[in-house]
Amino acid sequence: MSAAGLLERDAETGPFTPCTELADRRYEAGYLSWSLSANRPYIDHAERFLREPEAAGRQHQRDGRRVAVSSRWIGSRGFYPGVLSEIISRKPRHIVDLGSGAGALLIRLLTELPTSTGVALDLSAGACEEAERAGRHAQVDDRLTVVNRSVETLVDDPAPLDGADIIHAGFVMHDVAQHPEVFAGVLRACREHLADGGCLVVTDAVPYVDRPGERAFSALFSYLHESSMDVRLPTEDRWCELFRQAGFSEVTSTALGMPGSRLFVATR
Repeated sequence: MSAAGLLERDAETGPFTPCTELADRRYEAGYLSWSLSANRPYIDHAERFLREPEAAGRQHQRDGRRVAVSSRWIGSRGFYPGVLSEIISRKPRHIVDLGSGAGALLIRLLTELPTSTGVALDLSAGACEEAERAGRHAQVDDRLTVVNRSVETLVDDPAPLDGADIIHAGFVMHDVAQHPEVFAGVLRACREHLADGGCLVVTDAVPYVDRPGERAFSALFSYLHESSMDVRLPTEDRWCELFRQAGFSEVTSTALGMPGSRLFVATR
């Protein structure tokens, strides 16, 4: 790792420390890790996914932890800064993070907001275990509750949403949106269980964006989701329309650093 320029010694016999460029390298590696590692089943079994998508999807599934960790590396520069700034500025007392993955975003928020509490909800048991470990390491585990459930279950049991000043959903709503009635129910549950003055903050993707800086990765993101996951990403206008249909009074959209990503803020 030292020869690769990832670590360096403080002195002749001192401890190794991360090099100054390590954060940049990790961010860049995140895109490759997500593309080639987290989505490995789609690459190794591409022909079957194209010919028999449902059967292939049942047999060859992604590793939730790999998806969560690579997304965290991308998020460190690609979308976390914008989301953090938006949420921290509102000074929420209680935050619910849907599709929380390895918990990096919520843990960072709890670190920045020392009197706040949070609920991390994710379908992947592996990602939830990683979030619990990370919470203990960051010493916020007394203010962090991890829930291993799908977002869709909130329609029938919205208890994890109770009392939230901010509900955040990071790159999970595009999966739910493939089932319009369920998605509408999830959005209504979020709106009804938000505290007065609260808002839903959604970090998600739009289809292929044909402009410099976005077209390359957004093309891959759109293609993998549509060809291998049977997910058709809503357009930016459609996202906003769906939030308004659920009863949110005001909706805004902002482009983020990750190509094709957007930050939607829907006010109760």
